[in-house]
Amino acid sequence: MIMLMWLGYLMVATFMIAIMTRRLSALVALVLVPIVFGMLAGHGVDLGPMVVSGISKLAPTATLLLFAVLYFAVMIDVGLFDPLVNRVLKVAGDDPARLAVGTALVAMIVSLDGDGATTALITVTAFLPVYRRIGMNPLILATLLGLSVCVVNLTPWGGPTGRVAAALQLNPADVFVPLLPTMLAGMVATLLIAWHLGRAERRRLNTGAGQGASGEPERAMAFDRDASLLRPRLIWVNLLLTLALFGLALGRLAPLSLVFMGGFALALLINFPGVTDQRARLQAYAANALPIVLLILAAGLFTGVMAGTGMIDAMAKGAMAIVPASLGPSLGAVTAFLSAPLMFTLSNDALFFGVVPVIAQAAAGHGVAPAAIARASLLGTAVHGLSPLVAAVYLVTGLVGCELSALQRFALKWAVVVTLVMIGTAMLTGAI
Repeated sequence: MIMLMWLGYLMVATFMIAIMTRRLSALVALVLVPIVFGMLAGHGVDLGPMVVSGISKLAPTATLLLFAVLYFAVMIDVGLFDPLVNRVLKVAGDDPARLAVGTALVAMIVSLDGDGATTALITVTAFLPVYRRIGMNPLILATLLGLSVCVVNLTPWGGPTGRVAAALQLNPADVFVPLLPTMLAGMVATLLIAWHLGRAERRRLNTGAGQGASGEPERAMAFDRDASLLRPRLIWVNLLLTLALFGLALGRLAPLSLVFMGGFALALLINFPGVTDQRARLQAYAANALPIVLLILAAGLFTGVMAGTGMIDAMAKGAMAIVPASLGPSLGAVTAFLSAPLMFTLSNDALFFGVVPVIAQAAAGHGVAPAAIARASLLGTAVHGLSPLVAAVYLVTGLVGCELSALQRFALKWAVVVTLVMIGTAMLTGAI
C-alpha cells in the first residue's frame, strides 16, 4: 500500500514536471506516464481493462465537447455572436478594465447552467475577438473564465457539490446553503482580480508594450469565418435554436451530449442544407474538435490506470496518515487547506468518492459533522480548474490558443488568492 501511494504521487509529479517544463505535450504525457507507472506497479496486460474503464467514464464528456465545439463553430461561422461582440465593444470601448470585469460577469451568469464546457465556448467565442482587437493578453480571458466557472459551480446542480453530497449521503442544499456567503466572497474576489488585471493591461497598452510570446495565441482554434458563410437572415432562428439547447440543458430534460448532437445536426441542416456544404463544414471543423477529444480520452486513460492499480486508494489513505491526531477537531479547516492540492492532483470522482469519505469518517470521531467536511472539500475549486485532469481546461486552452503550462503559470496565483478568500469566509461564517 505504501509503495502504491508513493508511486501514485510520483506519477502525478512526473506528469506535472513533464508538461510544466514542456518536455512532453499534455497528450503524450497523459498516455505514456500512467502506462509506465502502471507497469512499475506490477501490471501488464491487465492495464487494458483499466484503460477501457477510465475512457468509458469520460466518453460522455468527450461526446459533449466534440458536438458542442462543432455546434458553436457553426454559430460563429454564421455570425450568431457578432451582435454580442459589438455590444461588448460599445459598452467596454477600448478600456481593458471594463472588458475584464465584463468577461467575469458574463462567465458567472452563463455558468449558472452548471456546465463549464458550454460556458467556456460561449464566453471565449464572444470575448476573444474583442481581446484580439485591442491587444489584450488572452490568458486574462482564460484565467477569469476559469475562476468564474469554478466559484459558481458550487451550486447544488454543479458537479462537485452533487458528487460530494452523494458520496456522504447528504442533501445538496445542506451543503450549499451555508456556503452561499463563501461563494459570494469568491465572486467578489474574482471581480476584483478582473479589475486589477484589466487596469494592469490598460497601463501596458497605454505604454505601447508588446504582448509578448506568453500572450500571443500560438495555436488558437481556427474559427476564422468566410463572409459567404454568414447567415444574417437566419440569426433569429439560430438564436432560438441556441436558447432551446440551453433550456434543455438547464431543465435536465436530456443528456447534454444528446442535446448538442441533435443541436449540431439541426444547425447544419438549417444553415447548410446541401450535403456538399455539410461535408465541407465538417472537414473545416475537424482541426478544432479532434485535439480536444484526444486529450479527454487520454485523461480517461490516466485516471483509469490510477484507479485500477489502486494508487488512488493508497494516496487517499496516505493523505490522512500525515494529519496528526491532535488536529482531529480541526479537520474541517485542515480539509479546506488540503482541498486545493487534492483537487489539483485528483479527479473529482477520486476525491469525492475516494478521499472525502475517509476524511469524513475520521472527523466524525472528533465531533466534526460530515456536512462540514463536504463543504471544506469544495473550497479548492478555483485551483481545481487548472488541473490537467479537468477536461474543460483543454477546451479553454484550445479556444484561447495557449499551452496548459502557460495558463497554469499565469493563473495559479490568482486561483490561490480566491481559494484563501473562500476558506477565510467559510471559517468566519462557521460553514466548516
